[in-house]
Amino acid sequence: MHTDTERCVRAVQSKDARFDGWFFTAVLTTGIYCRPSCPVVPPKVRNMTFYPSAAACQQAGFRACKRCRPDTSPGSPEWNARADSVARAMRLIRDGVVDREGVPGLASRLGYSARQIERQLLAELGAGPLALARAQRAQTARLLIETTALPMAQVAFAAGFASVRTFNETVREVFALAPGDLRTRAARGPLAPAAPGVIALRLPYRAPLNPSNLFGHLAATAVPGVEEWRDGAYRRTLALPYGHGVVALTPGPGHIACRLSLTDLRDLTLAISRCRWLLDLDADPVAVDAHLRTDPLLAPLVDAGPGRRVPRTVDGAEFAVRAVLGQQISTAAARTHAARLVTAHGTPVEDPEGGLTHLFPGPRALAELDPDAPALPRTRRTTLTTLIAALADGTLNLGTDTDWERSRAELSALPGFGPWTVEAIAMRALGDPDAFLPTDLGVRRAAERLGLPATPAALTARSADWRPWRAYAVQYLWTVDDHPVNHLPADSINHLPA
Repeated sequence: MHTDTERCVRAVQSKDARFDGWFFTAVLTTGIYCRPSCPVVPPKVRNMTFYPSAAACQQAGFRACKRCRPDTSPGSPEWNARADSVARAMRLIRDGVVDREGVPGLASRLGYSARQIERQLLAELGAGPLALARAQRAQTARLLIETTALPMAQVAFAAGFASVRTFNETVREVFALAPGDLRTRAARGPLAPAAPGVIALRLPYRAPLNPSNLFGHLAATAVPGVEEWRDGAYRRTLALPYGHGVVALTPGPGHIACRLSLTDLRDLTLAISRCRWLLDLDADPVAVDAHLRTDPLLAPLVDAGPGRRVPRTVDGAEFAVRAVLGQQISTAAARTHAARLVTAHGTPVEDPEGGLTHLFPGPRALAELDPDAPALPRTRRTTLTTLIAALADGTLNLGTDTDWERSRAELSALPGFGPWTVEAIAMRALGDPDAFLPTDLGVRRAAERLGLPATPAALTARSADWRPWRAYAVQYLWTVDDHPVNHLPADSINHLPA
């Protein structure tokens, strides 16, 4: 979008927050860069230039605006709506892969050479993988500086910097302030020391956001010991590269309150990324809803509760296992089966607040599963053990960087994987915004009530008008049924976003 100067200028002059994260405005006369909704008086058109990423602005020598804080804007929705190599690279960079594995590790995961990845990112984003990772480190550092009382040396290494010197230089260059000055400027009073490893922060999103189906779905399907709904917050355990974590996510006005307890602060970047992915916070609900409203049968559902997101997962392999366990049984029964796996094979963890007891077992732990142990029909036990074997030996990858169509083909080749299971995984684990569930019972009931075609083939043909947002259409169709996944638990009434 940054190449459409006229459109960008209109967005800046109208201070349109819908475009925050889509592009950034660099002001030639001041040397700063802003988000489109920056509250200051817009600069003259001749003094504006536009970039596709904060990293490109920083690489061109611009520093972040202190008023609108463009580095904290929601991420571009493009990276969640595409499956090409650039989008997959951006999702991996967002997960901190460059910090942990370097550019060669990033390229290896994508199946390209480092030079090819560098060239593709430069062409589309104006910055290479190292610059993009640096911009993310700076954003994480700012978050820690402003919201915690951690010593600066701990902030530096938690944000992914190799040395305190590099941390100091980067913060000064990006924000035109020393780390200590940045903390002093942001503080409204002394920062209260948190419990060791606990960080409280806000996750921004593009309005509107309807929390009902998002948190309702997560709460209704929560696996005991791994997930819970407590005091208006969804809580769950996280398996992370350097340790484990526990997160509490609470819907609030204009943001999601996030409280993270980590055994190792180096996992902060990935933990934040997984939480944003889980809640689909980088979506563009205005564009999605506007498209779905063009269908007169969907328009009333959209108008009744705009801003619905697709509830995702923090781990693709975990969701795939849970999807198989939930085939053709009730939500409650699926939770029971999953809880048994967790108790038998999950890693025990300590929850500072109590209530959560285990990490969901990974494929390697589940590879030790006795094929006859699960209380499932024989064919479904075969489906489960075949899936686990494919995940454990690496022949099947369900990470956020995977190619959606290739993963669909690999899943479909496994025994017991029909269209519903494949598309459910595509929707919630892979994040494909166009995944569709025409055989789902709730979708078929909604279709019947709304006057849509009832058979899966006819409904699929009819859904072509909703592309590329059919996963969001499913969220609206599900609201036709009065199911717990559509409602926040009763104790959350005081936590609804304005």
